Amino acid sequence: MDSRKESPVSQWFYAEGNRERRGPLPAANIAELFRSGRIADDTLVWREGAADWRPLRDFAAELGLDMPAGIPPEPSAPPLPPPVQHAHVVAPTPPPRSGLSGCAVIGIIAAVAGVALLALVGILAAIAVPAYNDYLLRSKMAVARGQLQPLTHEVAHFAAANGHCPVNGDDGFEDPEGYAAGDVASVRVGRFENGHCGLEATFRMPGKQMLDGKHLWLDYDTQADTWTCSSDVADKYLPASCRG
Repeated sequence: MDSRKESPVSQWFYAEGNRERRGPLPAANIAELFRSGRIADDTLVWREGAADWRPLRDFAAELGLDMPAGIPPEPSAPPLPPPVQHAHVVAPTPPPRSGLSGCAVIGIIAAVAGVALLALVGILAAIAVPAYNDYLLRSKMAVARGQLQPLTHEVAHFAAANGHCPVNGDDGFEDPEGYAAGDVASVRVGRFENGHCGLEATFRMPGKQMLDGKHLWLDYDTQADTWTCSSDVADKYLPASCRG
């Protein structure tokens, strides 16, 4: 049985190179470091309850260490400060930062989003409204052209049967205002300066200055038995067959 005195259970520190502190370690580890040669008898050590740092040899009996005989004690090195005991430091809670509340921030974000949405709606409206108006006017012109289609057959039939162009008031043909319907105010039936038979439709669309009072002409070439459409309305509102 090992007759050496058993080391007390305490926390030890040692100064590596006599300046850099190591630990905490139990007494058994300090003794083992000495026996393995990692620390010497003059290595400064400190344990809980010690007043200052002292050479390891001063604690030889306490740690159960066998020190070489005949080595005169050396003067103690300047004391090192006790190792810092680890403790949880509670930092003071900083005062609440002054600023906007969560509701105020949400309100600002909502306001900005609302302004952006209104701007977007305005842009879309600026694009969509004119496009819709153009579509509406094109639809009106297409309907008006369709209204005249039955009358073209009557003109062609009359010209073929009588050898000349019909005019308003001829058998089967009404006065110009007699053909008024929808956006068509009147339709004149007769002959153009080029000798072709044809129709002249006048539009009545109050508030639609692009079409109101404008005309659409259908020119009938009796020799070729073909109809040609033209107008003083802008091409973008006309059916494809009337553009040019």
